[in-house]
Amino acid sequence: PDDGIRDSVASRGLGDVYKRQVSAIDHSINRLKKALDHCLELAAGGTAVGTGINTVEGFDKDIAEEIKKITGQNFRTADNKFEALGGQDCIVELSGVLKVIASSLFKIANDIRWLASGPRSGIGEITLPANEPGSSIMPGKVNPTQCEAMTMVCTQVMGNDVSITFAGASGNFELNVYRPVMAYNILESIKLLSDASKSFTENAVNGIEPNLDRINDNLYNSLMLVTALNPKIGYDKAAEVAKNSYKKNISLKESAIQLGYLTAEEFDKLVQPNQMISPSKK
Repeated sequence: PDDGIRDSVASRGLGDVYKRQVSAIDHSINRLKKALDHCLELAAGGTAVGTGINTVEGFDKDIAEEIKKITGQNFRTADNKFEALGGQDCIVELSGVLKVIASSLFKIANDIRWLASGPRSGIGEITLPANEPGSSIMPGKVNPTQCEAMTMVCTQVMGNDVSITFAGASGNFELNVYRPVMAYNILESIKLLSDASKSFTENAVNGIEPNLDRINDNLYNSLMLVTALNPKIGYDKAAEVAKNSYKKNISLKESAIQLGYLTAEEFDKLVQPNQMISPSKK
């Protein structure tokens, strides 16, 4: 998959949640590069089972060099032709990496889908571009179709990996006759993830906008802000503040003052969300 999603997210400064997604994609790209390198070892020249019978000395290196020139990729002859022919561990490894990427993209797409849910009965902290006219039943509804498409692609890639894994473990002795199904599935996984990544970037990620009013509303009504009170009043009292706030449907600030643990000024000094996103200074 190309790194369009990563660049789009990284360039827009969308905060720590999206930085986490950028990091996940960075790791995926690095894993992919390492796995692809193992796929550049060629069995050509090993002939039937790896012995090299009916070839001449140096043929394996010559053909690998010629393929390298044609493709511009670092193809090379495999050190052990028996292993290269009898197994397809490099493809199993590559498929495993594609599965990891699919798992990561599935989570990213699902997180975006949930954050965009609503606009009133869900989380609704972001808005997605309206690529389609909407629901056939509900007028004006914006469906998260790109997120849904991405997650379906990811489930297919995960399924392909199962087939590739069984195929890689099969075959007998010096030959693996399951190569056709492995080739079909690995190529499908590559194309699906690549196409879906481009579509998801262009039709979803690039058009994401934050709903600042909803974000602020969710943030300042969240009971998790009580965490900032721990260093001042301790865990047990902070828990009491949160429970009292929830039970009486009042703000944390009102609850802390009501219980006599903090003044309004002390609460405002402690509870500053912009200072709760990193460790405090020593």
